[in-house]
Amino acid sequence: MAAEVLSAAGWRVDVFDAMPSVGRKFLMAGKGGMNLTHSEAADAFVSRYGKRAAAVGQWLRHFGADDVRTWAHRLGVDTFVGTSGRVFPTDMKAAPLLRAWLTRLRAGGVRLHVRHRWLGWLGWPEASPAQPGPLRFATPQGERLVQARAVVLALGGASWPQLGSDAAWVPWLREHGVDVAPLRPANAGFEIDWTPHMRERFAGHPVKSVTMALPDGTTRQGEFVISEHGIEGSLVYALCAPIRDAILAEGSARVYLDLLPDWPAQRVRDEVSRPRGSRSMASHLQSRLGIAGVKAGLLRECLSRDTFDDPAALAAGIKRLPLTLRRTRPIAEVISSAGGVTLEALDERLMARALPGVFFAGEMLDWEAPTGGYLLTACFASACVAAQGAAAYLETLRQASERY
Repeated sequence: MAAEVLSAAGWRVDVFDAMPSVGRKFLMAGKGGMNLTHSEAADAFVSRYGKRAAAVGQWLRHFGADDVRTWAHRLGVDTFVGTSGRVFPTDMKAAPLLRAWLTRLRAGGVRLHVRHRWLGWLGWPEASPAQPGPLRFATPQGERLVQARAVVLALGGASWPQLGSDAAWVPWLREHGVDVAPLRPANAGFEIDWTPHMRERFAGHPVKSVTMALPDGTTRQGEFVISEHGIEGSLVYALCAPIRDAILAEGSARVYLDLLPDWPAQRVRDEVSRPRGSRSMASHLQSRLGIAGVKAGLLRECLSRDTFDDPAALAAGIKRLPLTLRRTRPIAEVISSAGGVTLEALDERLMARALPGVFFAGEMLDWEAPTGGYLLTACFASACVAAQGAAAYLETLRQASERY
């Protein structure tokens, strides 16, 4: 996206990618359906960026959700809004969009270089801090040096390192005075110490139509999936940041499930308290409340045996079932990462205050968002801001050279 903006502004652009082909993480993002953006109102959209909402909101002024759809349409890819409000290409695929995009970039003069892994700079001359040393790249033919007047770094975070985002850049930037917040898992699953029965019987089962609440009262409704290790899925990802931070601070986190969010608490108590005669409790819960399968398994897993002899306590458990989350899944396997280059280390154009001419975009910046199109939209938007900043910086250099 940065290359597209800079090329359109008339600058010669080279793109260097560590992988054998470009856009591999883009393709992975479309593996289950290419979620480009979201159709919700602007205020709600911006709020998804949590602590960084104000900053990301400024980026989105340059390239927001509507701009994403227009951009795709101009590449010949129609989009539609799904029932959840998410926006997808009509064929749900990423590959046709990427092919059309690369064709347009090449037609615009952008030169693509693959199997070029960035190794930092060959020095940064103290006598001329505004002119960095050459960029170092590891290539199959050996090390290559490239001198650039401006650089946009979009190196990703630390999730899916096999696709290129391995965070090797962190120490190099810190050495040059760029503040980098620790990288942490985002949109991650969490580990629970399941009993063998729960793990073997229900791993892979979806838990639908529930709400999840945090101790502070924050609540989201949706669905998630039982995994071999714990829980994952869209509802979990929506609350990932506060859960992760609680685990970091306290060693574990407690969340509460409402297994029947559409049922008033009194109705649940009334149905649980009805005489069940010779029926088992499992049959009673299924016939009176529709609780069976994985939901029944969660009740057995999380409540004591004595609770099932106390209708009031059982009803309370159905409406507020406690789950203790022990650990976040490893950062290498999660959807995205939080942390990265702090926005305070950059100016409003996303140029490093310590490194003139070096701009940053995408997931390597210190922000996060849940799944739903928010990640990709903000990556695009930050690239537009960085590219516009780089174009302005280059224009300043050109005018200065003309004067002298």
